[in-house]
Amino acid sequence: MASLLIHGVHAQNAVPLEERLLLGVGTHQGMGGVVSKRGYVPTINIKEIKELGVTAFRDDFSWSDFELPGHKLGFAAPLGRLEAQITSGVARPVLILGSGHYLVPNSNPPTTDQARQRFVEYAIAAAHSVANRRPLFELWNEWNISARQNAEFNADNYLALAQATYPAVKQAAPGAPFIIGAIGDDPDWKWTKSLLQLGLLKYSDGISIHLYNHCASPARRTAAEIIERLTVFHNLVAQASGRQDFPIYVTETGWPTATSKCGVSEQVQADNMSQLILWASTAPSWLKGISLYELKDSGTNSAELEDNFGLYHFDNAPKPAVCAVGDSWAFIRASLGAKETKLADDVVLIKSSGGRAAIWSENTNKHYQVRLKNDAPQVTYDYPCRHSPKSAAGTWMTVSSTPLLLSADGSAIPDLEIRQAQ
Repeated sequence: MASLLIHGVHAQNAVPLEERLLLGVGTHQGMGGVVSKRGYVPTINIKEIKELGVTAFRDDFSWSDFELPGHKLGFAAPLGRLEAQITSGVARPVLILGSGHYLVPNSNPPTTDQARQRFVEYAIAAAHSVANRRPLFELWNEWNISARQNAEFNADNYLALAQATYPAVKQAAPGAPFIIGAIGDDPDWKWTKSLLQLGLLKYSDGISIHLYNHCASPARRTAAEIIERLTVFHNLVAQASGRQDFPIYVTETGWPTATSKCGVSEQVQADNMSQLILWASTAPSWLKGISLYELKDSGTNSAELEDNFGLYHFDNAPKPAVCAVGDSWAFIRASLGAKETKLADDVVLIKSSGGRAAIWSENTNKHYQVRLKNDAPQVTYDYPCRHSPKSAAGTWMTVSSTPLLLSADGSAIPDLEIRQAQ
């Protein structure tokens, strides 16, 4: 029997999930010049974004490519691929304002008033150029990771850049959220705490975090571990801001399907992404977006981690994650509210409005079976990527790390009984 309410969002929201939460995917149109060595081609990638049904994409809005010699600011050939994806209107752009400029001294990172002013001029022009595309802007990418090699990537310099850039971008594009952080791996939250103690949140409309666990022990390479750390991050932000609902964006998360030590199988990647999307329907109002990294593989070396994060292969053939993400998002995107309970210590039950439920095991090594306690001939069950719904009446249904999806045609999902699979 379901017990232990963990998160609850109820139908009084009266707003579909797709209007409360951006589900995005990382792309690489804004780096690499006219032709992408990573294999990104806008005409192909736009079709893939449509196929997934996601509502946002995240990409680099490179300063060094937007400001050409002679202080010429605007889209030109180096950013042609990014411009094509933005102007297609396929999804809302989440654009990273960042990276130094080879013609601007002290700009990587900006450490002087002059360098910061030049950065602000670029940011204003960039914001103006896409203001009618409902963009979101994110200040730099993983500044804290660069700090490990360069002491100038410190919290004080990031604060100074945010203080200068935030009001300028808000004036240029008043309706565009300005996000700070883009925080990479942060052991013991030391970097996060230093930013929060400096009062950085005052210069933003939200804060972003990157969450990965593919190099953890295999038992911890799960969506559950990501959710666990995201909850800790939220508590830190809420305490610093004095607001339980201060906006948080996960602008990178994903699992590489490499054959090397830190890789996962394509099915594990698909299951983790399904679970994370389905769980997001229960998250309170502070969670504003999740961006899956990345749309397609960036290379062909099967052992190289960075080559294998894609939902699609390098040649654009789909991995199981494509239908897993698309089906999970389609299943939950219209939800007006959902709540999470536990059927067992490691079995999650998500019940959402509209007579829908999702069930999975957080332990990849343990399988279960569930059955409806009451006769409900209208209830059907299916799994992501199967597309073969069957009647759930009187049936013991398999529960594994691949979510079980129940549909009751608008009525309530009956109570369930559970047993461990033999």
